[in-house]
Amino acid sequence: MTATTVRALRLADTAEAADLAAFLGRLIRYDRAAAVRLQAGGGAVAVFGRPPAFEVLAIRTARLSEAGAEGVEGSVEGPVELDVTVSAGELLEGIDELTGGFGLPAAVTGPPWTGVLPPRGGWQRVPGLPGPAGLRQAVAAAVTEFRTRDEALPAAHRDRAERDRIGREIWSRTVGGTGLPLRAVHAAQSVGFLRPMPEDAPVALLRAGTWMRLRTPYGSIAVRTGGTGGIGGLSVTPT
Repeated sequence: MTATTVRALRLADTAEAADLAAFLGRLIRYDRAAAVRLQAGGGAVAVFGRPPAFEVLAIRTARLSEAGAEGVEGSVEGPVELDVTVSAGELLEGIDELTGGFGLPAAVTGPPWTGVLPPRGGWQRVPGLPGPAGLRQAVAAAVTEFRTRDEALPAAHRDRAERDRIGREIWSRTVGGTGLPLRAVHAAQSVGFLRPMPEDAPVALLRAGTWMRLRTPYGSIAVRTGGTGGIGGLSVTPT
């Protein structure tokens, strides 16, 4: 097989192209200069992003069409194999929601997080996760608590440091006995992964080593636990 340069990909379903565009749009809302790492192979593409307010990785996957790659230099045999970090904004601009195709922008030097992704395998299910409605209720209750406590602060103490303290306390709590930080659920809702769905939708919590992954039909949120990362960048502003 000769060297190849993949210039574009095509998804199997135009609805998935629209979902990918919406996901990228939400990432850009948090950071207009956001980068994403894109991996394609085995008939699917995965896009990894990091909404900075939550210190988690958001992952959106989609099926590739049988054609897979378009506009390549050289010959391609078998499934597309691609791993590149690109601008989220430029990737969004290249998506054609009518055809499901999108061009690949030039690679960029990604931020440090792009070099540390969750493992591909070894995931085991963690019991005790509430259903979609219960997860959304947990986030709503936390947002309400934050606002109530913020409003109760004396004027002399209503500063960023005190709000950060309250935010760290609330969003670092875990969901039941699962060990999943509540901020991961908040992130899932904020990037559209917990939007309304049937209560029996395949929502699951998985663990592999120090990683936990909240998986929904619309995407996954991965977070490292066990003291491998801090929460200094955690946003305390409810969304």
